[in-house]
Amino acid sequence: QVQLVESGGGLVQPGGSLRLSCAASGSIFNIYSMGWYRQAPGKQRELVADITSGGRTNYADSVKGRFTISRDNPKNTVYLQMNSLKPEDTAVYYCNARQVQYGITTAYWGQGTQVTVSS
Repeated sequence: QVQLVESGGGLVQPGGSLRLSCAASGSIFNIYSMGWYRQAPGKQRELVADITSGGRTNYADSVKGRFTISRDNPKNTVYLQMNSLKPEDTAVYYCNARQVQYGITTAYWGQGTQVTVSS
């Protein structure tokens, strides 16, 4: 089992910045990728960004150029730096980790952290 603990959400004005952190613990071997998803009220959960253990990144079009994902492998922690925030970025942000063992991929989720962008 992998446990994910998120931190860093909150209320910010449009144009502001926030940094989310997610620390993984437990059986943290063979974690291929870590990332962030978000879910706004009435909408499906969507990928925001993810990063592989090798550092390859992937971003949703809506956040490219504004958000940056990074990963500290020794600390098993992933970060999401969010700049130029917009009201439409308001959502619950969930940390995700994908573990590959014996060819089977298992996804783990954090409890979620609320990000609200409002004046």
